[in-house]
Amino acid sequence: MRHWLIALCCVLGLAKPLRADTLHEDWQSLLSRHVKTLRNGHASAVDYQGFNADRDQLSRYLAALSAIEPEVYGTWSAARQLAFLINAYNAWTVELVLRHYGEIDSIKEIGGWFRSPWRQRFIPLLGKKRSLDDIEHGMIRRQFSEPRIHFAVNCASIGCPALRDEAYRGEVLESQLDQATRRFLADRERNGLRDGQLYLSKVFDWYGKDFEQGWRGQSSLEAFLAGYADELRLTAEALSALRARRLPIAFSDYDWRLNDTATVAESASDG
Repeated sequence: MRHWLIALCCVLGLAKPLRADTLHEDWQSLLSRHVKTLRNGHASAVDYQGFNADRDQLSRYLAALSAIEPEVYGTWSAARQLAFLINAYNAWTVELVLRHYGEIDSIKEIGGWFRSPWRQRFIPLLGKKRSLDDIEHGMIRRQFSEPRIHFAVNCASIGCPALRDEAYRGEVLESQLDQATRRFLADRERNGLRDGQLYLSKVFDWYGKDFEQGWRGQSSLEAFLAGYADELRLTAEALSALRARRLPIAFSDYDWRLNDTATVAESASDG
């Protein structure tokens, strides 16, 4: 019996560990080459020309996403599913911009006045032809009570939270979302205390309800923000007023210009 146990242990010791998820390797490679982090990670710029030069690799990644069957997706953990959808949203947004690159200064120009770029169904994903809105609102926001996704999905605009220079992965998703949230809230160009008011990105105006649905026991946008007092650099007095909902909140203008490296560099020099 003792010899049998020793043999079993040897076999188990030689067994290979479960293979890590490699689905997003191409996306990771593309992001590491073509996304430039700025202001200590508070913002980023995208080298769309570089992405265009690597269009074959991007197409291969998008095809890999489209090949995932709904039944397979359904067996994944919630974290892996959410990472998959965030990456899909961001990658297909880049693809949409590339289809019109050189002709637009903003993603909002795609489709004209009557065809929102976010409502165009051009994405084969999980058995259906979907739009970016379908992924964000019909899938991510409907399936997951996770307001921090608003700091992870990227709308290809300067005013949007930074496109991360690495792929989202289920096994480290919590730390990635936490870091994205802290970096965004610490960005003084978008959020911060000025003249007795708390200025916030329009993201909080558009999706305020997502921060008021009891996420981790919180029941208001103010409660969510209070958890990031250090990032917002709130004084003790301002924090107390925020918790009591007495701190005035205003929303900053949103910069819809394309987050292209050339545009971001020009914006920085103007500032």
